[in-house]
Amino acid sequence: MPTAAAPLAPVRAPDIAFIRRERVAAAGSIPGYFPGPPDLAIEVISPHDRYTEVAEKVADWLAADVQLVILVDPRRRSITRHAPGQPPVTLTDQDTLDGSPVLPGWQMPVQDIFA
Repeated sequence: MPTAAAPLAPVRAPDIAFIRRERVAAAGSIPGYFPGPPDLAIEVISPHDRYTEVAEKVADWLAADVQLVILVDPRRRSITRHAPGQPPVTLTDQDTLDGSPVLPGWQMPVQDIFA
């Protein structure tokens, strides 16, 4: 006799998500959304967003094993990197954002993001 499926946990969808090719290949053909957390979540803070709500999203993504969360704050012209087990790092126009550990070798000057 079939058993009922377990209820799905709430899903938070970032503005941009990246999933490594090997994880996509291992999952095979799936109708709809990928059945797991992304490796990288990028959220752009909108004018109507509350910082406390954005902080909850970051905590949820990190608890779901997202390896890198990047917050883009256009009002403050800053980027904040969140990685599991590490303190957040806030970057400004003089800094360079890097994608490690998810995208080793990928870098972008923060000033280019806000150009």
